[in-house]
Amino acid sequence: MQAVGIVVEYNPFHNGHAYHLKQAKKVAQAELVIAVMSGTFLQRGEPAMVDKWTRTKMALAGGVDIVIELPYVYSTAPATDFAKGAISLLSAVGCDSFAFGSEEGSIQPFLNTYELIDHNRAEYDMLIKNSLKTGASYPKSLHYAYEQLSQKFPAPYIDLAQPNNILGFHYLEAAKSLNSHIKPLTISRVAAGYHDALKEDTSIASATGIRKALASTNSLQSVQNVVPETTYSYLTDWHKQYSQFASWEAFWPLLQFTIIRHTPSELTRYAEVTEGIENAIVKAAKTSSSFNSFMEKIKSKRYTWTRLQRMITHIYTGFTKEQLQSFEAPSYIRLLGMSSVGQAYLGKQKKDIQLPLISRVAATNDAMLAIDIHAAELYNLSIEQGTKDWTLPKDYQTPPIRC
Repeated sequence: MQAVGIVVEYNPFHNGHAYHLKQAKKVAQAELVIAVMSGTFLQRGEPAMVDKWTRTKMALAGGVDIVIELPYVYSTAPATDFAKGAISLLSAVGCDSFAFGSEEGSIQPFLNTYELIDHNRAEYDMLIKNSLKTGASYPKSLHYAYEQLSQKFPAPYIDLAQPNNILGFHYLEAAKSLNSHIKPLTISRVAAGYHDALKEDTSIASATGIRKALASTNSLQSVQNVVPETTYSYLTDWHKQYSQFASWEAFWPLLQFTIIRHTPSELTRYAEVTEGIENAIVKAAKTSSSFNSFMEKIKSKRYTWTRLQRMITHIYTGFTKEQLQSFEAPSYIRLLGMSSVGQAYLGKQKKDIQLPLISRVAATNDAMLAIDIHAAELYNLSIEQGTKDWTLPKDYQTPPIRC
């Protein structure tokens, strides 16, 4: 069975994702789609608006055949490591190809860009280093180095200022570095850009636009036209149960407590906390009444909002530098859900899957998996604080979803 892999967060699953699914299957000439999906915390360093089980249901209803979890170690990592973790898992589960959405829409410029950087790696790294010395952020330094190289060696390259192009490049780079057989494919994004706000009279919107619309209006009707009926139903049920969607703003009381209970020196234990930022974090936490005001106090030219949020995520979950350095590659495949087609694929492919396939976590002793479970417990705690009944699915009790 030909399987195409995709890397997703589905925060939430919307009409653009449904389009991407259909196109991925078509372009790859695949019989099924396998999605590696971030768990409770995401690559931009924020909690998913609804839990991974709800998002798995959205994915299966939208046409995904197998959903596996991208471990916390990778789902909250910078783009390079995020991509390595995701492509490693898609390769291990037997995908023949992987498809990603991009502003470019054609795979050859991605291949050209990879060759450009790979053949000029020493110069590229030096350009990045020199840019960082000027005080530029790491993403800006990457873009500067790339621009300098592409001017010296003209060819059709991708625009690495575009967010989906950047992620797509890292997926391709990961596949090459892993010597994976998996074939890269790309699909043009349609209608809405990554950061675009929600527009009237449209059926396609970005996940960012959807979340902003929900945050500003607190009305699900504002996004009804841009998500499938099943997504709308799951979001409605969630909002009825918890009155709000997960966000750092909603988590702020517990996050603030977590930060303040540490000294600045203690914060340096956590992943990505570097270069004295720990002092600013503690100071700002003591004087901020909201997450947004806290972030406004610590942001700077050197630290992007996303990088700061990843630091905060690791502080909240207690994920240390020592833990991060102890992992080299994914050690398991965590199954979250499957369709009947997905179940048939796993039955046929089981002997060839390169990592342990985990459907129930209680019988598994794995350090990386333990971090996933701990992160999910802290996520659930923040959602359910103040409620009488704890209703969110628990990792130890929840089997893979079947549809």
